[in-house]
Amino acid sequence: MAAKKKIDLLVIVQKILKLDSQMRFAAIIDSKGKIREAIMKAGKTSLDSQKEEEHFCKQVAQRRAMRQEFNKSLGKVRYVHVEREKVSQMVIYTKRNIVYFAMEPEMPISTKIRLITKIKKITTNL
Repeated sequence: MAAKKKIDLLVIVQKILKLDSQMRFAAIIDSKGKIREAIMKAGKTSLDSQKEEEHFCKQVAQRRAMRQEFNKSLGKVRYVHVEREKVSQMVIYTKRNIVYFAMEPEMPISTKIRLITKIKKITTNL
């Protein structure tokens, strides 16, 4: 029996950040909201403290669980996009994990959609 290949989460978040110069942060979160891997892009400052970031990730996982009750009637969530004054936030749900990434808010929506498509391909096995 072949051993299951371990996925390098650090490589995945690095790939996500390299997709666009306006990317700020990328994280892979488990279903309980624990950060499995995360990177703040070099040269960018965090808008949250580490404690706030951990709390936010727990909230992201809780929202996933709340949204699942509507999967039967509305279908599965493809992605979540929150546009704030200081940052754009995106969330993609994979089978076992949550991919969260943040970018500069002035990025055009067409670029954001292109990034979502690329990130879904990168994270398909998570």
